[in-house]
Amino acid sequence: MNETNDNIFFTEPVAAEQKGTRLDRFLSIFLEKSAPNNRFSRNQVQKLIKNGFVTCEETELSDCSFKVKEGDVYQIQIPEPEAADPLPENIPLDVVFEDDDLLVVNKPAGMTVHPAPGAYHGTLVNALLYHCRDNLSGVGGVRRPGIVHRIDKETSGLLVVAKNDLAHQGLAEQFFEHSIERTYFAVVYNIPNPLSGTIVGNIGRSRFDRKKMALLKSGGKNAVTHYKTVETFGNFASFVQCRLETGRTHQIRVHLSSIGCGLIGDKVYKQSHTSTLRIPPEIKNFLNGFPRQALHAATLGFIHPRSGKQMKFETDFPEDFKELIHILHNI
Repeated sequence: MNETNDNIFFTEPVAAEQKGTRLDRFLSIFLEKSAPNNRFSRNQVQKLIKNGFVTCEETELSDCSFKVKEGDVYQIQIPEPEAADPLPENIPLDVVFEDDDLLVVNKPAGMTVHPAPGAYHGTLVNALLYHCRDNLSGVGGVRRPGIVHRIDKETSGLLVVAKNDLAHQGLAEQFFEHSIERTYFAVVYNIPNPLSGTIVGNIGRSRFDRKKMALLKSGGKNAVTHYKTVETFGNFASFVQCRLETGRTHQIRVHLSSIGCGLIGDKVYKQSHTSTLRIPPEIKNFLNGFPRQALHAATLGFIHPRSGKQMKFETDFPEDFKELIHILHNI
């Protein structure tokens, strides 16, 4: 059984003979075998799907009749019984764009996208419920209204939110097809070699730590990251631009770590070899204490699901990111 804790399950990759099975049936069979003590009925599984507790990669799945695809791994979050529906909270939002169908927000680092065990307040969903009132897509369920995709809690940057079901379905389809344009900037330890290139490698759940993703020699899903070094800082750090061809969970963090360039501030994919880098003493403590992974989703491009118009948005770096680059630049 693939499991990270009592609340989250990861299915095995969909086998060839299972391809095309309805999502609710596939998950019902999986849970019956993997979590027999919980005794989930088909109806309960359907509620989990409709309420946004099932994901594949970065995309929320909410259609019970969705046909599973060979090789896909699905994540099921079992909500705690006492968990209440999220409530509107008057949290300021940095809205980059908004119309009747969707809005694009610039999420700050430290904000969780949707409520989960241990984080029921202060999330993006809480803020959206207040900002949009009743104008959010119901496809994601009551706990994830309007949420089409996610970025990590400690990653800053752009995220698109659906305000109705048409927008939700149209955007979700583009994420599945990997046609969404996304550019990230990262500050990493070490210097990429070569300075620019493409990292290709299947990503899947780590066999040694189920809370982490890893490059796999077999299994997992194909992942492609195009990177370009924008600036180097001495011989110990770099400022790197990444363009995603695919959108796997933790893709940039895993891929850059695989070439010895782990993100500054990343506690999950922290690399032991950084202790051998010749980092000036005056900034070593600053880098070690940087409070979050230095990753920012700077651009987001997609086709508007109603008008068919190509849209692209950009956002500036947050202050902590700017300070980090400034300090490194002036060494």
